[in-house]
This record gives sequence, C-alpha cells and structure tokens, in this order.
Amino acid sequence: MYAEAADPWQLESRWYEQRKYAITTALLPYPRFRHAFEPGCSVGVLTEQLLLRCDHVTSTDISVGALDATNARMTAAGTRERVTLLRGSLDQPWPAGPFDLVVLSEVCYYLQPELLREVLDREVPRLAPAATIVAAHWRHKVDEYPMAGDRANDIIGATPGLHHLGVYRDADVVIDVFDNVGGPSVAARTAVPGA
Repeated sequence: MYAEAADPWQLESRWYEQRKYAITTALLPYPRFRHAFEPGCSVGVLTEQLLLRCDHVTSTDISVGALDATNARMTAAGTRERVTLLRGSLDQPWPAGPFDLVVLSEVCYYLQPELLREVLDREVPRLAPAATIVAAHWRHKVDEYPMAGDRANDIIGATPGLHHLGVYRDADVVIDVFDNVGGPSVAARTAVPGA
C-alpha cells in the first residue's frame, strides 16, 4: 500500500482522522508524558501529535514504507531526535521502556482475540507505574479484521490491573482510556474544587 500511495489511509487529510486524533489526545489524563509507545504508527501523523504531549515517542510498524514516511515527517518537523522508530508488530515483545503512555490506535483488531489477550497479559505488567493506555478503534466490521473495535477495546478493558478512566464512542470510533493505578478522577488529581 505504501508503495502505491504516500498516505494510503489519508491520515493527514481526512477530517475523520484529524478529529479522532484530537479526541484521542484530549482524553489523556495528564498534560505531559515522558515516554509513549505507539505500535502501528503508519505515516506518523499521530506520532507528530503525540510529540506535543510527550518527551519521547517510540513508534513501530511492520511496514518499512510506513517507517520511512514517519522518519521523513519527523525530520521535516525537526523532532526526529525525540522519536525512536522500530520495525515490529504489536504481538512481538514490546521495546524496553519504561512507557508511561501506550497508544493503541487502530491496531488491536488485526490480532485474533486470544493473541491480543496474550500480548496484553505479557506487556501491561511491564509498564511504568501510573501508565496510561488509550485505545482508539474503528467500530465497523471489516471482513479482513479478526474482530471489530468494540471487541478489541473490551479485551483491553478486561486486562488485569487496568482501570477504566473514560470513553468516547460514536457510530464510527470507540476510544477508551485506562491506567494501571486507578484512583481519583482527572479533576480530583488536579485539585478542582468539588471533585
């Protein structure tokens, strides 16, 4: 796909994608993160937005073309030194962190449910204390995907040690936010009176 089009999913130009990324980042419970992990980075549109909130991002993709496009985007933006790009897939062992943010955007439904469960059970315990996990997935059925986005997010939500912080859901996308500590709401964490 990447040999035929620079941005095969139209991640940079399609309003649906721009809006989804804005909602995804708006749902994050902290203004700043030290080190994010983003498997399935594609051409780096979300990676670039994550750098506005993260000191460093480690992004992976199985496609060399996608990684080349992300590299070019980060180089042009002058942020390449803040991004680690690795070839790999979600089901492989995750890179060493520690990560305090994991962004699972449009990737989990590519795995069989049992494999996603196995990956999460292996990797979530390795996350930094007080890590945030955000999961954004397409809700419509796609014949080539082993499951729909709702099912993927349900599996993530059932991971031992994760606590649900919030959700956005419309006809097209579901975005859930979790952390591994639980506790007070965003308002309470930031001392908003009455929370």
